[in-house]
Amino acid sequence: MSNFSKKINTNWKPVVGITMGDYNGIGPEIILKTLEDSRILQLCTPVIYASMKVLSRYRRLLNLPEWFIHQVKSIDEITHKKVNLVNCFSLQEEVEPGKVTPAAGEAAFLCLEQATKDLLRERLDAVVTCPINKKNIQNEHFQYPGHTEYFADNTGQSDYLMFMIHERIKVAVATGHVPIKEVASVLNEEKLRTKLQLMIESLRKDFAVLKPRIAVLGLNPHAGDEGLIGDEEIRIIRPVIKDLKRQGHLVFGPYPADGFFAQHHYTKFDAVLAMYHDQGLIPFKSIAGFEGVNFTAGLPVVRTSPDHGTAYEIAGKGIADPTSLLHALFWACDIAKIRRFEHLIEISD
Repeated sequence: MSNFSKKINTNWKPVVGITMGDYNGIGPEIILKTLEDSRILQLCTPVIYASMKVLSRYRRLLNLPEWFIHQVKSIDEITHKKVNLVNCFSLQEEVEPGKVTPAAGEAAFLCLEQATKDLLRERLDAVVTCPINKKNIQNEHFQYPGHTEYFADNTGQSDYLMFMIHERIKVAVATGHVPIKEVASVLNEEKLRTKLQLMIESLRKDFAVLKPRIAVLGLNPHAGDEGLIGDEEIRIIRPVIKDLKRQGHLVFGPYPADGFFAQHHYTKFDAVLAMYHDQGLIPFKSIAGFEGVNFTAGLPVVRTSPDHGTAYEIAGKGIADPTSLLHALFWACDIAKIRRFEHLIEISD
């Protein structure tokens, strides 16, 4: 939780939607485990988008504690002192933990679709999405690589940032889900500048860091070694850093990725921009562990998610760890609160 958020003295609690994801994955289990602690209600009003039948079957299967869930037909009927559930579909097939089925994909989309509608109507202050299977969810209304692109399209945003967040480290990537062999060809000054500007704005708007310090990693081994092992650092990365510094931003680099993380230099910065997926996410997940969270920065809405997938291999076994979902919920509440009271940032700082 940010220092600014801790300073806010308010009883305001956000309404946070939680989408079920693929019901044959671990989504239902981690939702039940996360929300069984009634102290969550002191933080927010949770609204689960799922099927009560699915959650009931997992409760029985895993012998999870019974606690009250307030079932409603729409967001307009929720109660603010309870965990609410909007029934989004009628379960027609058996729940089959660990199995990929078209029905589970269709159900995941219906939950996501309803939560998105309520989010865009400003009936939700944030949404937390549980893992989907990116293949079985595909349909005429969902033709995206994942949640991030879906929310960007539905909010009309062409520029956005996959921001991995944790109290100790925050990492984003310049090129996202791109094959390694294509990374160098898609990296350019415009893309890099846009990602850095999104990161700067998000750190200010979503994390109340008024003057963020950002580290930029190099693309090549040893950050190119002055052009001996690639020249992208010289041609692309350095000019963008120099330009942003000229504008008054605290942007530094490019740093060789291995030494940067090995020597814990990330602790000196508010965030790190990696050039490609694994360069940033391997160290992030090693440091954050189960507490890592995926946040989509650059959108007019707040969306977070656990930093893991459907985990079919352990679905229905009762061993799924809800920690990442719990932290995704914490961060969603925190960011929603900061955005709501952002006019107090300069006064509070």
